[in-house]
Amino acid sequence: CYSYFLNLRVSRMFAGQEELQGYLRSLVEEFGLGKHIRFGQNILASEWDQDRRLWAVQTADGSRFLTRSLVAAWGQLNDPNIPAFPGSDKFEGAAFHSSTWRHDLDLTGKRVASIGSAATAVQYVPEVAKIAANLTVFQRSANYVLPRDQYVFTEEESANFLANPDTYRQQRQEIHEFREAGFERTRRHTAASEEGVQLARQHLETQVSDPALRDKLTPDYDFGCKRILRSDDFYPALTRDNVELVTESITEFTRAGIRTADGVEHEFDVIIYATGFKSHAFQGSMRVAGCGGLRLDERWGNAPEAYLGITVDNFPNLFLVYGPNTNLNHNSVVSMLEAQHHYISQAVEYIAADESRILEVDRGVLDMFNKRVQDELGQSAFSSDCSSWYKNEEGRVINNWSGTVEEYRAITREFELDDFLQLADAGPVR
Repeated sequence: CYSYFLNLRVSRMFAGQEELQGYLRSLVEEFGLGKHIRFGQNILASEWDQDRRLWAVQTADGSRFLTRSLVAAWGQLNDPNIPAFPGSDKFEGAAFHSSTWRHDLDLTGKRVASIGSAATAVQYVPEVAKIAANLTVFQRSANYVLPRDQYVFTEEESANFLANPDTYRQQRQEIHEFREAGFERTRRHTAASEEGVQLARQHLETQVSDPALRDKLTPDYDFGCKRILRSDDFYPALTRDNVELVTESITEFTRAGIRTADGVEHEFDVIIYATGFKSHAFQGSMRVAGCGGLRLDERWGNAPEAYLGITVDNFPNLFLVYGPNTNLNHNSVVSMLEAQHHYISQAVEYIAADESRILEVDRGVLDMFNKRVQDELGQSAFSSDCSSWYKNEEGRVINNWSGTVEEYRAITREFELDDFLQLADAGPVR
């Protein structure tokens, strides 16, 4: 939760979807945000009008909005990725991506396939396994899984949070500090990273007794190279009689199911894609054009970058939330979002105070920042030899932050005007 709006009615350490959504609804109500929200608006394009010093935002229904400042909160995981498996159009059963869950489809008694076994799959596989006739999990690579150690607060503890919010704040801070210390595990060849490996192996050995299955679930890369997962019930689900883990690669879809490299055809009623997102296309399909019509996807190519993960040269008065190099693998990203919100609010207030003000980050400042971030990332497990959504084709880490939350808070605490181009009557001085 945000530090300024505590989730005092939290029921457990790891809250579920309904509770998290309820918190966000409460936030909207508390701050009167509902009247400012336009639902069902698909933005097609955002273009900078240099003459008018405004952003023009075009939506799918033909509406057009003009604004001096534009805050893009696309997220990093917003565009579902479904690989182009040969013959996928032939499958006669139901198929959907996990992010667009078919709530109208009852999986009870069905033969179900999960393509993918990582962050999303560890959440739904244990639940689907309880009701499906058979569940087959297709795994491309094993993951490091740590215990989740779910903790449900007692009625007395919950009542105490409400009566004494400082007790909540204290526990929240303790959790934050514990997670911050875990950042050391993402550094390569350290005692902390070895500790992470041992904890994950112990968790696997405790929950999976079958040596063959255990071998399939043992990673062969540095701890932290891929997202570190937390689950208490994923491994037990894989040991159920009605669940099978398949590590052979998928060669094609058939009318009845999926054929793997060993020639076996697996028949299914339903296929669920837990295949992640197009994490490197931050703006999704939206057209974003800055100075001189320069498109953001052209400016970035296959290596998105932004100063502090927030602002990009040639895109005046544009600010990103959860932009490049601001993802975490050790702590809550909500803390990063709050730091960005604080920084952006300072910048927007500066712009709003004078109609002539335009903020465009100095390219030199952005380059120096990114060199530092990439140099630091070179020492982290994020840059290790594995395939992950953190990296582009050349191995450059473009999603993750290189340090702790506290380090990020320190550099975003105060908006610094010197990081931006000086203004002139005709616009920014280039």
